[in-house]
Amino acid sequence: MSRQERLGMVEREHSRPSLVRQCALLGLNRSSLYYRPTAMDQYDLEVMVLIDRQYSETPFYGSRRMTAWPRAQGQRVNRKRARRLMRLMGITAIYCPPNTSKPWRGHKVYPYLLRDVKVDRGNQVWGADITYIPNGAWLHVPGSHHGLVQPVCAGVEALEHHGQRFLR
Repeated sequence: MSRQERLGMVEREHSRPSLVRQCALLGLNRSSLYYRPTAMDQYDLEVMVLIDRQYSETPFYGSRRMTAWPRAQGQRVNRKRARRLMRLMGITAIYCPPNTSKPWRGHKVYPYLLRDVKVDRGNQVWGADITYIPNGAWLHVPGSHHGLVQPVCAGVEALEHHGQRFLR
């Protein structure tokens, strides 16, 4: 049961059991009864839009580069704010983590079935891809409302950054 659901179970009008006892029974801190969430700052929303636009073009930027880019645009952003906003938006830098070719313990290794197949006609080999489309300040996955993923574009381009290549 989530904290929000447990907070909804607290009866504030009744004195028996007391609020202290109700919180103890539900495993809640008493201070959470009095917390009122604040609205998102308008300046943070503007910076989030900038970060989202830049991330669409350079998904390999981490929090340091995402701090430097809005600063170059005249915004006052420090690294802590950039990291917090990136975490809030679910954005992480795309990079190659270490030991990606080593299988995890107990993980079944599936054979590559197209190794000796020569692809020379249409409809011979199929693949799937999830494409994100910016929708205002947030992202939308096409076809996610019914579980199917539809291709949006067939173009692929290679980006090069500090000697590393990324597909986009």
